[in-house]
Amino acid sequence: MNAFHVLANPLSGGGKAVHLARQVAADLGDAGATVRITFSPGIEAADSLVRDTKAAGEVCVTVGGDGFLGSLAASLIEHDVTFGIVPSGRGNDFARQLGIPVNTHDATRLAIAGSPTRVDAIRLGDRVVVGSVYAGIDSLVSHLVNTAPRRLPATLQYQVSSLRGLFKFPPRHYRVTVDDEVFAYRGFTAIAANSGYYGKGMHIAPDADVHDGLLDVIMVGAGNRLKFVTAMPQLYRGTHLKNPEVTVARGKVVRIEADDVEAYGDGEPIQQLPATVEVLPGALSVLL
Repeated sequence: MNAFHVLANPLSGGGKAVHLARQVAADLGDAGATVRITFSPGIEAADSLVRDTKAAGEVCVTVGGDGFLGSLAASLIEHDVTFGIVPSGRGNDFARQLGIPVNTHDATRLAIAGSPTRVDAIRLGDRVVVGSVYAGIDSLVSHLVNTAPRRLPATLQYQVSSLRGLFKFPPRHYRVTVDDEVFAYRGFTAIAANSGYYGKGMHIAPDADVHDGLLDVIMVGAGNRLKFVTAMPQLYRGTHLKNPEVTVARGKVVRIEADDVEAYGDGEPIQQLPATVEVLPGALSVLL
């Protein structure tokens, strides 16, 4: 039985990750594993925590959301640390893509019995993103979600913020280069997706595959806003690609250009456009 280091974001899920991390540690201990817990004090501690995990010969188990996993990803790659995921954030979209159970006990059992499996990631500058990089209306939505009042139930935050963003974000002129192919359009967003899901279950890139060494690029042109409101259920079903406003491409390197738009990754702000992202094939070793 391996030794495990449980790394938890104490702020994830409104603080519920603290309880879940202890639950994970108890399950691991009951299975006969050696286990310790560290509650991360912030992104600046990520590298030292992962480096310490590697030096101790431990398997990492992350307890948090997409943003927390993204904060650890560069270090997990650099130190080649295998990890399991116990989802406890608001979105948990990367875990959803990987088929990791929502139930904490089931996710812990997967961390114990799972096989190390190589999956892709995304690099943007010195940052690593596990799910997708996006720049447009969804950047505004992420900002609204991150600043939403805590009295608003988590299940409603993305839906309410999506509607607010749709009516607040003016279309931009985009230039998106996918490998050597250029797309120019007036629209609402451009998404370079490793994972098919974002925004708490929106199946934005239904054909995305974390094992194929490619990014699925979804470009959404400007259209009637009321039509977008009525079409929102399509985003969860992954049937929106048939709409004429949506263009899809696939490649290894993606450059997104537009004025006055901030690129986000895994729900967190990264940088103002322009931004160039590239796929990192098989960069992460996750227990699946």
